[in-house]
Amino acid sequence: MSGPGRKPMGPPRKINFGMLKRVLKMLYSYYPVLLPLTAFCIIFSAATSAVPAIFQQQVIADIQIWYTTGDWEGASKVIIPKILILVGLYAVSIVSVTLYTQLMAYITQGFLNKMRCAMFDKMQDLPIKYFDTRKHGDIMSHYTNDIDTLRQLVSQALPSVLQTSVIVVCVLGIMLYYSFWMTLLVLLGVVLMFTVSKNVGGGSAKYFMRQQAAMGKTEGYIQEMMNGQKVVKVFCHEEKCQEDFDTINEQLFEDSFKAHAFANCLGPIVMNIGNILYVIIATVGGVLLLSNVPNLGISTLIAGGFGVITIDIVIPFLNMTKQFTSNINQFSQQINSIAMALAGAERIFSLMDSEKEEDKGYVTLVDCTVDEAGNITESDHHTGMWAWKHPHSDGTLTYTRLKGHVVLDDVDFGYTEEKTVLHNITLYAEPGQKVAFVGATGAGKTTITNLINRFYDIADGKIRYDGININKIKKSDLRRSLGLVLQETNLFTGTVMDNIRYGNLGASDEECINAAKLAGADDFITRLPDGYNTLLTGNGSNLSQGQRQLISIARAAVADPPVMILDEATSSIDTRTEAIVQKGMDALMKGRTVFVIAHRLSTVKNSDVIMVLEAGRIIERGSHDSLIAEKGKYYQLYTGAFELE
Repeated sequence: MSGPGRKPMGPPRKINFGMLKRVLKMLYSYYPVLLPLTAFCIIFSAATSAVPAIFQQQVIADIQIWYTTGDWEGASKVIIPKILILVGLYAVSIVSVTLYTQLMAYITQGFLNKMRCAMFDKMQDLPIKYFDTRKHGDIMSHYTNDIDTLRQLVSQALPSVLQTSVIVVCVLGIMLYYSFWMTLLVLLGVVLMFTVSKNVGGGSAKYFMRQQAAMGKTEGYIQEMMNGQKVVKVFCHEEKCQEDFDTINEQLFEDSFKAHAFANCLGPIVMNIGNILYVIIATVGGVLLLSNVPNLGISTLIAGGFGVITIDIVIPFLNMTKQFTSNINQFSQQINSIAMALAGAERIFSLMDSEKEEDKGYVTLVDCTVDEAGNITESDHHTGMWAWKHPHSDGTLTYTRLKGHVVLDDVDFGYTEEKTVLHNITLYAEPGQKVAFVGATGAGKTTITNLINRFYDIADGKIRYDGININKIKKSDLRRSLGLVLQETNLFTGTVMDNIRYGNLGASDEECINAAKLAGADDFITRLPDGYNTLLTGNGSNLSQGQRQLISIARAAVADPPVMILDEATSSIDTRTEAIVQKGMDALMKGRTVFVIAHRLSTVKNSDVIMVLEAGRIIERGSHDSLIAEKGKYYQLYTGAFELE
C-alpha cells in the first residue's frame, strides 16, 4: 500500500530495549530519592500479598492437629495470633499501597513535565533544517502521543512489572519450600506461558513500533491540511485530500489492528493456560495426596528427611498456583504498554539526540558608550549603541563599534551538497545603505538573507560583519543585531501589546506604542475592541493580512536593531496602506543598514544599491537610475510590468 509522499513501511522492526534502560536512567536522575522509596513500597506490598499462603498452610496444619486431638482451645491460641499478625501486615500493606500510588502519580506527571521541557529546550537548539525536513504535525506528535506512552509505562507498566516480579519470586520461593515436585509441575506450565508470551507479545511489540510512526504521519498530514484548508477549498481539492488521508489512515489502521490483534489474544491464551494448570495441579496434588508419595522440599531438607504430601500443602499450592499464573498473565499484559512506550521513547530520543545547531562563536554583542576620543566602553544598560566584544587568546578584549557593514565575499551555498543554489555571491553593504534584491522566485534572494542570519552555513567564501567573520560571532548575538520582517507573519496567542513586545521583552508600553506609530499600525490598533489589549488567537486570524503585517513591522521597530532585513515586508499591504507604512519604514530604516527583498518595485526604487539575481547569481547591480540606463534585466522587469512576476 502506498500513500502520498510515503514509502512502504517494510517489515516490522524489532523493539529497542536499550530505550528502557535510558528511560529508567533519566527517571532516576530526576527522582533519586522518591523513586527508590516508591520501589520499596511496591516491593513491600507485593511481598505482603504472598504471605497468606504461608499463614494458610500453618492454619490448616493447626486445624488438623485440633481435629486429631480435639483441643480447640489450644489451637485457637495459636491460630488467632497468626490471623492478627496477617491483619496487621495487610494494614501496613494498605498504607504502603496508598503511599506508592500517590508517589507514582507525582513522579509520573513530574517526569512527563520534565521530558516535555527537555524536548522543548532541545527543539530551540535545533537548526532550521530540522524543521524544513519534517512535518510539523509529526513533531507535535512527540509531545502528545509519544509522551502519553511514557505515562503508561511509568504509571502502570513499570510498577506492575516490579510488583508481579516480586510476587512471582516470593510465591516461587514458598512453593520450593513446601514441595519440589509440585513446583516443577507449575514451572513447566509457566515455560509454556512464557513461550506464548514471547511469540505473541513479540509480534504485538513490532507492530506497535509501526503504529507510533504511522500515527505521527497521520497527524502530520492532518496538520498540513488544516493549515492549507483555504487552498484545498479554492481548488476543490477535497476529494483528493480525502483519498490521500484514507490511504494514510488505512496504513495506521492496519498497523494498529495487527498490534492489538496480537495483544488482545495474548491475555486470554495465557489466562486459560493458567486455568488448565490449576486443574492439573489439583488433580496431581490429589493423586499424590492419596498415594502418600514422599515429599521433597526445602522444609523437608531442613527437617533432615522426607515427609509426605499432605492436605495443608496441596490446598495452599492451589491458591499459589492461581496467584503465580495470574501474575505471569498480568506481567505478559504489560508487554504491550512497554512496547508502545519504547516505540514512543525511540521517537522522543530521536528528537533529543538530533544534532544541535552548531555555534562556535565567541564574539558577543554588548551595549556601549563612546567618549569624545572614540574609546569604546561596555555599558550595563541600553544606550542605543552597540559594540562587538572580541576576546583574544592572550586574555585581552577588544571592542569594535557595530556600524552595520556587511560583506559577502565569493559565497557559494547549497541546501544539499548535491545542488548549489548560490554561486560566487559578492556584495558590500555600507553602514546606513539600503540594499535591495530583486529577481524571479527561486533566484536566491531569501537565501542570501538566511545566510546573513546564519540560519544556514555557507559552503565556501566569507561573510563579514563589521570586519568580523560571522562564524566567530555567537549566533544569538548576531541575530539580536538583525531585525527581520518576513512576508509570512507569525503572531502568537496574547494581546497586541504582547506581540509587539516580542521584539524586545524589556520594552515599556510607551516604547511599543511608539513602534506601532512608526510602523503606521497605531491607527487600526486603537480602533480594535480593546485597543492594544485586544487578544489575538490563531495567528491573529481576527485581523486582516495587512494588519498582521503592520504588527510584525512594529515588532521589528521596537527591537531597534542596527541592521534590518525586510523580506516582502509590504507585499500583503494594499497600495494606500503601503504609502502610510512606507513613511514609517523610511524612518525605521534611517541610519541602519537595510536589506530589502521585494517583488513590488516601488519599495526598492529608492534603494542605494539594487542587486538583480538570476539562478543564484548576481547579474546586475547599481542604483535604480543606473540600471534603467543600462536597459538590461532590471529595465525589462521595471518597464515590462510593475510587479516583478
